[in-house]
Amino acid sequence: MDFRLRSLAPAPPTPHTAQDIRELVEQVLGLDALPPVVQAGHPVLRQHAAPYDGQLDDATLNELIDVMRRTMHDAPGVGLAAPQIGIPLQLAVLEDQFDVDPAAAAARERVPLDFFAMLNPVYAPIGSDTASFYEGCLSVRGYQAVVTRHRQVALYYLRPDGSAARAEFSGWQARIVQHETDHLHGALYLDRAETRSLAGNEEYAARWAQPGISQAQAELGFPTG
Repeated sequence: MDFRLRSLAPAPPTPHTAQDIRELVEQVLGLDALPPVVQAGHPVLRQHAAPYDGQLDDATLNELIDVMRRTMHDAPGVGLAAPQIGIPLQLAVLEDQFDVDPAAAAARERVPLDFFAMLNPVYAPIGSDTASFYEGCLSVRGYQAVVTRHRQVALYYLRPDGSAARAEFSGWQARIVQHETDHLHGALYLDRAETRSLAGNEEYAARWAQPGISQAQAELGFPTG
């Protein structure tokens, strides 16, 4: 089942300067608890985050990555972008070690993803295959919707040590990579979603939490490609 891959409208660049970003990071690192995950409607989620170009020293960057990883685990989620904790910087952390139903894992090509942090990521499709599944977001609490994404992507990014990297991802790992990269470009998964598929978490769990989406597509009436 092949759905249309929805393109994104350009997002305005963040107005925050390097000094602003440093101050925001200091505020987050100075909290006595993990930072809250900002929700849809906050402007930071709708701005093109600043490319990382050394705004933070190495120790501060690594401390921020650690806080983001712990925030992601606490949520819990499989990825977290810096804008989701109010910092308009092109940085995201990713990790998927959840134990999921074998049938769902097979249908979604979901295998464990080891932790890594990426700066200034850009992805490109490998081939023309797409995959469509329900997807959620820590910044759109309480809802899920079907999103079509590239099945395989090549990711180009910087590691925290400043070295350039290229990696290939497929299946659910590719979905996580695309979701988090989109965050850094001012996009939410809802921008790519089949809106008729939108479901609250309770309805999703009760009706549509199958490995695939065919039943939801038939009963909710969102179109095939």
